[in-house]
Amino acid sequence: MAIFVNSETRVIVQGMTGRSGTFYTDEAMRYGTTCVGGVRPGKGGGSHLGLPLFDSVQEAVDATQANASLVIVPAQQAGAAMLEAIDAGIGVIVCVTERVPQHDMSRVKQALLGTDCVLIGPNSQGILTPGQCKIGVMPTGNAKPGHIGIASRSASLTSEILAQCSKAGLGQSTTVGIGGDTLHGVGFVDCLKRFRDDPETEVVVLIGEIGGRGEEEAAAYLETVDYGKPVVALVVGRHAPRGRRMGHGGTLSALGGGSAADKIARLRATGVEIAADADDVASAIARASAHSNKTGAK
Repeated sequence: MAIFVNSETRVIVQGMTGRSGTFYTDEAMRYGTTCVGGVRPGKGGGSHLGLPLFDSVQEAVDATQANASLVIVPAQQAGAAMLEAIDAGIGVIVCVTERVPQHDMSRVKQALLGTDCVLIGPNSQGILTPGQCKIGVMPTGNAKPGHIGIASRSASLTSEILAQCSKAGLGQSTTVGIGGDTLHGVGFVDCLKRFRDDPETEVVVLIGEIGGRGEEEAAAYLETVDYGKPVVALVVGRHAPRGRRMGHGGTLSALGGGSAADKIARLRATGVEIAADADDVASAIARASAHSNKTGAK
């Protein structure tokens, strides 16, 4: 099992003929992802990387029964690309594009209301279910199938912690890069709910940063449920200066909230095991699992 994507996911790529689209589509196919076509207006009827090209997402869906899309187009076109995929009924949209205008994302968020569409990103590393499906730019070399579910705001930390988990014999069920922008699709709470319902996921790891309310929302959710699985969190940025954006758009701690210390305190109060730093995540998983087993034994 996995969340959002698996071996049956059929992927189209919006922007496949560009340099980045070509590289990451080829990489995904080599990994084993079922890519079924690409979308590039004006090039419909042609082919690229051995896959058919279509002028619109709707044409691609009708011809290939695609149920997922990778959006890898310039920032000024990304909003329209996501809206087109939503209108075509795509089930999972992964947008890796950075710096998508906020007013465009506002329209995308509005369009998602009342649909079953799942948006991952923008400014996301993508999603990876090891051995089954990769959509995005997430490295796969250190990934191994297993029972650890990971949801992360940070691309670089995702790669580091995924490698550390695999080295410690902790394979992953699914790793989700929720994206680093202020306005984005799925968040920590969405991932927690999906991982909770996934029988293959035994421990959930949240990788957070300063800024935003995602970690606090995760804590508020965990306060309301008997989650039933250990949750580990790493929140970085404890020494970041307040009021300064660090890295990408979502990492801004201002107006008296969003600090790493605040987030850690909220999560710890719900019983989440806090990793001291990136090197401590695998050990934190072991601590959380041991505590869960003792609690269950009682």
